[in-house]
Amino acid sequence: MSSTDLRPVMAVPRHRILLGVLQLATSAGLVIDAVVHLRVAADYEPVQGILIGEGTLFRAQAVVALVLAVLLLVWPRRWVWVLAALTAASAAGAVILYTYVDLGAIAGLPHMYEPTWLPPGKLVSAVAEATTAVLAVAGFVVTWRMARNRDRRPTL
Repeated sequence: MSSTDLRPVMAVPRHRILLGVLQLATSAGLVIDAVVHLRVAADYEPVQGILIGEGTLFRAQAVVALVLAVLLLVWPRRWVWVLAALTAASAAGAVILYTYVDLGAIAGLPHMYEPTWLPPGKLVSAVAEATTAVLAVAGFVVTWRMARNRDRRPTL
């Protein structure tokens, strides 16, 4: 048997490679988001709402992001991709919204208006969160298509 005979058996399908890249990139974005939130959480501890303080909110965001980053690497199910997309998009949306709109304290959340991009890590986390949301949606689509194609395959 020649080496050319083994190539089709050993080849990794392109969608598997794409999924692996999406897993790594999305997990990296979630880790960046988590690290930034953990680093600055203490700085925002004095900002308290009725139900939760901003520092606690930042720590909770970081924990969720880290758990999802690990889940994406070890168990990349469609629902994990959805949660990763929602987590990243909600964080990106919040940082953008609270930079440009003063909503005050709402629904038990603290008053988080901060009309500048200067605080350390704020711009980095916003870019990481927005990018991660897009990557997570792409990961969901690839995973969904793989499952759909698997279901369409004829059984022998």
